Amino acid sequence: MYKYIPLLIAILLIGGCGTKETIQTQPQTTPADPTPIVEEITEVPETPGVMVKEPQEKTPAPAEQVEPKPEESKPVATPDPVIPEEKPLLLSSSAFSYAGAIPAKYTCDGANINPTLSIGNIREDTKSLALLVDDPDAPAGDWVHWVMWNISPDTKTIAQGNVPAGAVQGKNDFGNNNYGGPCPPSGTHRYMFKLYALDTTLSLPAGSTKAQLLGAINEHTLGRVTLMGKYTR
Repeated sequence: MYKYIPLLIAILLIGGCGTKETIQTQPQTTPADPTPIVEEITEVPETPGVMVKEPQEKTPAPAEQVEPKPEESKPVATPDPVIPEEKPLLLSSSAFSYAGAIPAKYTCDGANINPTLSIGNIREDTKSLALLVDDPDAPAGDWVHWVMWNISPDTKTIAQGNVPAGAVQGKNDFGNNNYGGPCPPSGTHRYMFKLYALDTTLSLPAGSTKAQLLGAINEHTLGRVTLMGKYTR
């Protein structure tokens, strides 16, 4: 058996040399360096619609300054004439304040005469005044106490128990052509003294009713004011 040992050693040496030559003849392979590929991708020129790098905020370019053109001269408009605001028509009484109690003297429980009335702020274009007194709280609805028209626009005061010169009186719901004072059956009623400024005088005959007066002044009223008083029985 020992005589084969040299032969075995020779075979092993020859096999080892062959393996060494095979390894040396194979080409050495090295892994590809990925860095150039990355650089190649990041350096590709940007194409519209293709995002290669993270978008960066851009500072907007300053707006172009344009020299303003001189304005064309325009004709100056003539201002409208200033018309003074009309003051509201005024009506008051020294006998009672607005929504105050009407003294019994001016009712059916007293002298039954009209209270003193003061008029103010009458427009210059007023041709006449008209006056109505009614009770909206009457059981039958509206109850008329006084109807009067063609009062002079120069009238500042209607004295108690008097009718201004030239004025015409209509029929009240008592059936008379004069003033009829408050006379509620019971409780507290409101009495409306309504004054109208008109742009004309009226041709209504004496004894005309409230409805006829309102129809005549419908399109001729320049101003209106109401004084309200109360009476309790």
